[in-house]
Amino acid sequence: MVKTLIHSGKVGLEGLKWEDRAEQPAGPFEIKIKVKAAGLNHRDLFALSQVHEKHPVVIGSDAAGVVVAVGAEVTRFKIGDEVMLYPGSGWRKNSDTAPENFTILGSSEQGAMAEEIVVSEENAVHKPAHLSWEEAGVLSLSALTAYRALFTKGGVSEGMKVLIPGIGGGVANYLLQFAKAAGAMVYVTSRSQEKLGMALQHGAEKGLLHDEDWVEAMDGGKVDVVIESVGAATFDKSLDAVRRGGTIVTFGSSTGDLVTFDLRKFFYGQYTLKGSTMGSFEEYEAMIRFVEEHDLHPVVDAVYPAEQFKEAFQRLESAEQTGKIALQIG
Repeated sequence: MVKTLIHSGKVGLEGLKWEDRAEQPAGPFEIKIKVKAAGLNHRDLFALSQVHEKHPVVIGSDAAGVVVAVGAEVTRFKIGDEVMLYPGSGWRKNSDTAPENFTILGSSEQGAMAEEIVVSEENAVHKPAHLSWEEAGVLSLSALTAYRALFTKGGVSEGMKVLIPGIGGGVANYLLQFAKAAGAMVYVTSRSQEKLGMALQHGAEKGLLHDEDWVEAMDGGKVDVVIESVGAATFDKSLDAVRRGGTIVTFGSSTGDLVTFDLRKFFYGQYTLKGSTMGSFEEYEAMIRFVEEHDLHPVVDAVYPAEQFKEAFQRLESAEQTGKIALQIG
């Protein structure tokens, strides 16, 4: 039997528990992975907000572990390999948007938070040697989201100025790391002086408080690109902070989905607004190479043993963390 973190029956943490499930064999093109560490994401909180009465959900999109079995037709991995999971399925090549059949782990009975998981060999990559299990376990979904938003959509390159509202969360920290590694100048915002201080330690040019005038705080300068995930609470200020002809990339709306802005100002300023969501397997491989090339390490806020999963999710829900939260499973 395999212990698996299941959500069903009740909304919230009351519906979340470890259950024993039958061991699943690896098919011809599949690998079985003994999970060492798994990462929490905000999309897991959305899963907990549902009831899942008829179809229990295995929570989790991020995991890293060791290959313990391979199918007869597997060519990319062998038993003993250390691997990480691509958190999606059905999106191989980079494209303007995800295919209609694209799915993300943790949305069904296939999820990452289990003692063992079976996946297609096409949905795994070798773990970078410089990453710990906890670092590898929290990397994939948030780092891929950051990579696509920053480079594929935002076109960020050396010498550009980038603004990241809402620093402190997983994706925002990867945005800061990746943009700095690419040679960009990075400005960040937060309500928390502590989170701004951490961002400055990780290379941010300046930290801006949420309620101050951002342009004034940047000495009247404006940025080339804003990577926006906060939503209604910051969108207008983000637009004000972009230079004429600049770009806003948005991948989240944690403070509200609906915004209003001055359309005439927008088209006269010739701004560009782009949406982004996670990324393709092709981008995932490019992101992994980028992390290896620049010797980057995820910012890990806390690591909890598997049996303390409720405490881990409560910390995520409180939004007090700076960086990612991991569950130590194997």
